[in-house]
Amino acid sequence: MVEGLTIGRHSVPYPVIQGGMGVRISGHRLAGHVALNGGIGIIASAGLALADGSYNGRNFFAADRHGLLEELRKAYEIAPDGVIGVNCMVAVSNYDDVVRTACEGGAKLIISGAGLPMNLPELTRDFPEVALVPIVSSVKAAELIARKWHKVYKRLPDAVVVEDPDTAGGHLGEKLERIGTGAYDQYATVRGVKNYFKNDWKLDIPVIAAGGIWDRKDLQYALAHGADGVQMGTRFVVTEECDADDAFKQAYLSCTREDIGLIMSPAGLPGRAIKKNIDQVRQRDVDLDVYCPSGCLKKCAYKANRERFCIVHALDRAQRGDTETGLIFCGSNAWKADHIGTVKEIFEELFPERERAAC
Repeated sequence: MVEGLTIGRHSVPYPVIQGGMGVRISGHRLAGHVALNGGIGIIASAGLALADGSYNGRNFFAADRHGLLEELRKAYEIAPDGVIGVNCMVAVSNYDDVVRTACEGGAKLIISGAGLPMNLPELTRDFPEVALVPIVSSVKAAELIARKWHKVYKRLPDAVVVEDPDTAGGHLGEKLERIGTGAYDQYATVRGVKNYFKNDWKLDIPVIAAGGIWDRKDLQYALAHGADGVQMGTRFVVTEECDADDAFKQAYLSCTREDIGLIMSPAGLPGRAIKKNIDQVRQRDVDLDVYCPSGCLKKCAYKANRERFCIVHALDRAQRGDTETGLIFCGSNAWKADHIGTVKEIFEELFPERERAAC
């Protein structure tokens, strides 16, 4: 029998965190239904302004805040007693405000990557019940975070997500030239992070494997090789509850292994996406002579000198169903998608013992 997962003060029956996928791929519907089925549902905070009713083209950050509060409210309508968190990217300009807003809106945990969340405990100091979960790809990154948090804030992570840059989707915490070389060992990193906290801090916290988790076999492998749980993003895209347009989901159903590859984001990070339309993503902004419309990133090659493309609007277009000029992030296993199912069906496949127990 697979054990549940406890992060900080919050426990769920099944050791599954649904990955945060922006823009609005994992919104209130997906996060709410994952929480309803016994996992941890995660709302991706990036770019929520663009679909919020208060957005007028000039108030991106105010609308972003309002949009996040609405997504949390709607998610808890689906799963009032569920564990729902927010993925907050360090790279966004309004990171501090997004974290505080997530806490005010009732998020039970903050998962934070796309940079090292060095000041996360400061931002959440008024919400001690909120669990703090950094994303890392190395033991060294976990060490840097732990030492800074303990020295300055007398706080340590409640869990750590170890993301595999060779398989995960979206922005990746590794240099482009080091991804896919075969040198990275995800589960050695998982065990290394767990041992670091045990040996140096006498702390037994959950370490979560992220990237490449598709089915029960992958889940069991992760748990057998040192992980306390898994984070799954790509698999949940092809569900009825996913917040993306049907055309976005169809792009997963139609793609091949060869269609998936690495791009360089204007955020300065590599990312994994369906690459076959990447030239059109760029050309659209060139043809329309688009300047930075929102300033959503702290550092952005498009904001600085219009290199590449405006990523938040490219992701927004894809979520709305524009798969020609929209950017479609995905994990390395997106090609395995062959039907649209439900969140409940995924949990039934991952944990068939729960069905037996219900009989």
